[in-house]
Amino acid sequence: MEKGKRIVAGFDVGGAHLKVTRAEDGRIVAAATIAMPLWQGLDQLEFALREAEPLYRGAGLHAFTVTGELSDIFPSREAGVVTLLKQIADRFPAESLIYAGPKGFVGIDQAANLTMDVASANWHATAALAARLAGDALLVDMGSTTTDMIALKACAVANEGYSDAERLLTGELVYTGFTRTFLFGVASSAPVRGKLTPLMNEYFASIADAHRILGVLDEADDRHPSADGREKTVTGSIARLARMVGQDAADLLPGEWRDVASWFSERQLRMIHDAAFRVAGKLAGDAPIVGAGTGRWQVSRLAQRMERRFIDFADIIPADDAVRGEASSAAPASAIALLAADRE
Repeated sequence: MEKGKRIVAGFDVGGAHLKVTRAEDGRIVAAATIAMPLWQGLDQLEFALREAEPLYRGAGLHAFTVTGELSDIFPSREAGVVTLLKQIADRFPAESLIYAGPKGFVGIDQAANLTMDVASANWHATAALAARLAGDALLVDMGSTTTDMIALKACAVANEGYSDAERLLTGELVYTGFTRTFLFGVASSAPVRGKLTPLMNEYFASIADAHRILGVLDEADDRHPSADGREKTVTGSIARLARMVGQDAADLLPGEWRDVASWFSERQLRMIHDAAFRVAGKLAGDAPIVGAGTGRWQVSRLAQRMERRFIDFADIIPADDAVRGEASSAAPASAIALLAADRE
């Protein structure tokens, strides 16, 4: 450990990504999101941890939130949590804490008896930190795959649901994200030269392709292969998008393909708007929207549509300016590190 510094490493162990942040003296100084297709096997976690090692080297405390239990390599969520906790215990035998939602941080042994509190509690960590920093607000964290909508009141998390199943029912969890979502997950048809065309229900393209065509995608946020395994360029994305409506790229002009891409992004925006309208009902009309995650561009559009002030999570967390964007993209890991550091 660096002399005179208290270093805390925060980890969000997901099913598609490993997010890791480094806090020194209560400030995020480094952050990274690493592709980790856990559905391909537990060795993916080992590979990702090796890549992230410079971020947690020398840390006196390791704090974790676990979301990868949903991966289909596990027979149940409980089994997934237990397995991932064992992986953490084997790799980090000392000075490790697990986040268990409202119960706060617990030791690994205790976490094994709180599996349903530990499971997918990353949203709660982000919301707990945002509530401290922003007061009354609607937190909207759009990642690669999902979007969390959490009301914050009186500097506390004001959620209705807790489990994924409960939050799906309340609108607090919307299964759409800024990069990995299948296009047929946001629409069943798309306008092609004025005709509403049914989509082919194949994974020919993702929402990342639409956002790439629109020029609003940070390529660093699209960490998994494209649907066809080919180049991540506007040309490549148009070719993939064209297949969704039974066309080839040359069949329409570039501007027309941009219109189709805009349609999909708009449909996604409507999905999160419907959920946000429900969740924000418990907040005052002047409560702002705090946007976190890789999809903050989409969240800022949501705020504009709801006529609420937009606050970027990146701007309010204690972090070095050079890493604010990445720290917000890895919001749960940042929150875990800062909340754990605050306990010291």
